[in-house]
Amino acid sequence: MRKIRYKKGRKVQPSTLEYTGIHNKLQTEMQLFVYDDSDLTEYPDFKINEFSDAIDLKKINWLNIHGLSDIELIKSIGTFLDVDNFILGDILNTTRRTKLDELHDILFFNIKSLLPTEHSDNISVEHISFLIKEGILVSFQEKRSDFFVHIRERIRTHSGIVRTKKADYLLYLLLDAIMENFYITIEAEEDKVELLISLSKTSANPSILVQIEKHRDNFNFLKRSIIPLRDSLYSIKSIKDDDVFNAIAHENFSFFARLHQKSLELLDQIDDDMVTLDSASNFFFSSQNHKMNEVMKTLTIVSAIFIPLTFIVGVYGMNFENMPELKNPNGYYIVIGFMFSIVIGMVYYFKKRNWF
Repeated sequence: MRKIRYKKGRKVQPSTLEYTGIHNKLQTEMQLFVYDDSDLTEYPDFKINEFSDAIDLKKINWLNIHGLSDIELIKSIGTFLDVDNFILGDILNTTRRTKLDELHDILFFNIKSLLPTEHSDNISVEHISFLIKEGILVSFQEKRSDFFVHIRERIRTHSGIVRTKKADYLLYLLLDAIMENFYITIEAEEDKVELLISLSKTSANPSILVQIEKHRDNFNFLKRSIIPLRDSLYSIKSIKDDDVFNAIAHENFSFFARLHQKSLELLDQIDDDMVTLDSASNFFFSSQNHKMNEVMKTLTIVSAIFIPLTFIVGVYGMNFENMPELKNPNGYYIVIGFMFSIVIGMVYYFKKRNWF
């Protein structure tokens, strides 16, 4: 399972295209949607040799790719769209952080999609990239997943305004679907944290602290994944009047502003959850210290009770001949009674002072 941190990827030469992810054995599959307000053509098993004939630049073309292990196929798509090699390299290099870039007439956006792993505290990470050029949107996924099922159904059933909008609106929908995965992941982490907080109040098992630190790492990873996304979305939101991103229509900038607001909400939620984790760890340590103090208090009381008893025993352990109590036939019972009275008196005193 992939560790929850950004790894240093293998050093790849700028002119060399190499997939750096973990899904090397998955076969690359493609699906193509060609649509407008009045027509839809779907290619569920699209082949690269059909590219020129199937693409209709008068309509919106969404090419979705599952699997990045077929380097030659990725190169062919880059050739058709006239994409520079360094962009293709960012698509294949899964260690790249989220970024937004527009070069000439191509808008490039990549993002990390995160989901909780079943029966594990790990987070599943998928590198997803998008290219927009002249009504063509290409999405690159490392593996087959169901992030965009509802978007496909909206296109098929002509639900909403997706068929009346251009490729930039489709990009907004795809990014919004990926950001929903962040909410799912955070919610799953919160459920586990609530369980940890309950356990920390009833158990002193050190493994609880280990789990708390594990989830703290998960939240830090989520934060590191969302911050560059927030910055990219802010760059769209903040320069809409400068016409910097030609691939995004002016009337659709408000949709990306919504995504930016979502990213801020996600970061605020993560900050709150990390404060909760801090409280859980502080409570755990406080509980441990309290239990240790209770043990030390009990031992101190027992020690205090036995100090005068030890003194009396020490006195009568001295080997002097002229000790008057030694000749007394009831001396043993008198000393034992006196020692018992001291114990009762000290226990009563400690109890009255609420020392235990």
